[in-house]
Amino acid sequence: MAEKITNTMLIKRASDLVTSREQTRAGFISMALEKNYLAVPYIEEAKALKALASTIRKPEDLLKVKDLRVGLLTASGLSDKSLNHLTEDDKIIAIKGLIKEFLEPSGENFIDELVYRYLLIKGDALGGRARNLAGSLGERKFLRSMISIFHLAGISFKWKDSDSNLWLEKPTDDTGIEKRIKAFFWTNGKTNRLMILNINAPLVKKNVDLSILNGKIEELTNGEKSIIYQPEKYISLGELKGGIDPAGADEHWKTANSALNRIRSGFKKKKLDPKTFFIGAAIENSMANEIFKQLRKGTLDNCANLSNDEQLTAICDWIMNL
Repeated sequence: MAEKITNTMLIKRASDLVTSREQTRAGFISMALEKNYLAVPYIEEAKALKALASTIRKPEDLLKVKDLRVGLLTASGLSDKSLNHLTEDDKIIAIKGLIKEFLEPSGENFIDELVYRYLLIKGDALGGRARNLAGSLGERKFLRSMISIFHLAGISFKWKDSDSNLWLEKPTDDTGIEKRIKAFFWTNGKTNRLMILNINAPLVKKNVDLSILNGKIEELTNGEKSIIYQPEKYISLGELKGGIDPAGADEHWKTANSALNRIRSGFKKKKLDPKTFFIGAAIENSMANEIFKQLRKGTLDNCANLSNDEQLTAICDWIMNL
């Protein structure tokens, strides 16, 4: 039988955990591409706004076009949330202010000015989504690796869809499902395993990124009868940090390390000792040394650099076989 590749074999020294310049570069490029995908709806809306406004000859006539109303409100600087607190008269005042102060002074270029201001305000919304992008991309990469491990091992799984909140069978075409997974269930031999993302573990009293439990789907219910309220069911808990920026690496590790310490101390009070692990995309030298020491000491049961395909595959295989 071929020897199973584990992270104990792959990580022989602290430097093996460090994110290389090439991995950092690849991570930044992936984020840039994803930001561009996120921007597509806003760009298309701006194109439609320009097309609808192109028949208007004077800025003040924009108010007469019903289908432009929301676009004008956005360009005037009002967010979607703010509209819930404004009357129709308030909204018209805001649009008239936009027309008088910015569109009329632009002369014949007022439509371009309208589109620029629309995109500028929408940029705030894009920025908000982009701030959560690093974590989302890291989570997706991890989940895609788990799916690959299941496929290669011939293990069927069910997954909980974040959109419908339903448990679904492994699809024939699983393209893109990593964007919607909030939990996995699989059976390996005689063991039943649940992996749940982002739950508030009662003994920890804080969010835990990844929790692996010994149980079945029907045990994951609402309320205090749920399996998540049964400490003895927890097999392993881990922290996943997908940020690729080296400047924030140490802070991500401090946050994760504090969370892992809370996990250990919380379960220790019940005389329980579930395994703990860490997966991070940006790992610098100083934190690599600390992580490696914890790994060798047994404080940390497993770890992986998310940007290292071999390490990521090995820890996903480890999780599957817990």
